[in-house]
Amino acid sequence: MTDVDEILDGATRAWAELPPPGDGRYDRYCAALADRLAAGWADVLAANATDVARGTESGLGPELVDRLALGKRHLDALVDLIARTRAALPAVTAPTEGHRAGNGATVRRLPKPLGVVLMIFEARPTVTVEGALLPVAVGNVAVLRGGSEIAATNRALAVVVGQALADAGLPDGTVRIVTDPDRRLVRALLKRHDAVDVLIPRGSPTLIDYCQTSSTIPVIASGGGVNHLYVDRSADLELAARIALDSKLGEPTACNTLELVLAHADVAEELTRALLRAGAGLTEPWLLRVDPRLTAAVPAGAPVAELTAADDGREFLERAVGIRPVAGLDEAAAHIRRFGSRHTEGVVATDPTVVNGFLARVDAAALVVNGSLRLHDGPTMALGPELSISTGRLHVRGPVDLSALLTWSWVVDAGGRLRGDGTEAA
Repeated sequence: MTDVDEILDGATRAWAELPPPGDGRYDRYCAALADRLAAGWADVLAANATDVARGTESGLGPELVDRLALGKRHLDALVDLIARTRAALPAVTAPTEGHRAGNGATVRRLPKPLGVVLMIFEARPTVTVEGALLPVAVGNVAVLRGGSEIAATNRALAVVVGQALADAGLPDGTVRIVTDPDRRLVRALLKRHDAVDVLIPRGSPTLIDYCQTSSTIPVIASGGGVNHLYVDRSADLELAARIALDSKLGEPTACNTLELVLAHADVAEELTRALLRAGAGLTEPWLLRVDPRLTAAVPAGAPVAELTAADDGREFLERAVGIRPVAGLDEAAAHIRRFGSRHTEGVVATDPTVVNGFLARVDAAALVVNGSLRLHDGPTMALGPELSISTGRLHVRGPVDLSALLTWSWVVDAGGRLRGDGTEAA
């Protein structure tokens, strides 16, 4: 097993040597990372082909294999992410102007990094680049441990990242990409609250729950997208069907995708037919998982399967959407409270009372009204580049943007003032 002390000692040394947020070396690192990715992409793709072949041979489903695979579009997207990160850095890392305290001192906030960030994630190699980019761009150290399914790709990416760090003059240990598949390594890292400042798990609810229950390191919990769409009887059902399919089929395994439609019983059968009509012209196969109470609405030969009780609270991780009838908003809200992951929940309704009731009673990082759940995304919401989407309540909720990877020091410019000179009560 890789030596955990060696990993974290290197991270601690790098943390002590890193320049403050806003230093020009971070912009140079971003530029070098884009250049090195482009120059080394052929090597990355060759390594990725090994991972994809291994995943296929091991019996992974097509959607999961697709998560492993890289192509030209991924390079283009990553280079664009780097460009947007560079553009956002000056504003994010600027000190605040501050305000005048009652005693005449000036109080302002100075941005500071979170410190050593440990990211544990699964089989998305693009997350490796995101983890090496966004935390580091604002002055953090990143220790990245991806799933064993992308080990070869991560070894190639580690070379690229190391070159970019050297080009920018940043310490070598600023990013450590761990490819050792030994799970004991993860358990050992989770015990090191003395050397790790924040833990960001990205992936399945099982991974996130394990990290939260196995460590005392502060967690930014990201992922676990068991998401729902309540379709009220006041809804435009054709629009609701398009929203449901867009919320799932564009990227079936993403954390902000739809799993289950909760349809008002008055319109559930017609919505079932609308979903099948909306999906009839799709070029790729998909599946509608139908509650047994709605089977009468399914025409012969339609792409359906039975929705079971075991499907509640489950991520399908395939091109599938479920539909279940509910008596109304009360039952829908209760179902979401019991089975949802508090990531993204949506409502389709034209009745403002229903919409306002949904917003008041349903709790999630994002609540989407009459639109696709996949609109819950940092860049789409004009919040800038994001590392993940947090479902927690403290520090950050929703898109984890660059500002969420910073904390602050309060600076009190006292000008010689003493506490005894002030007018404020103790």
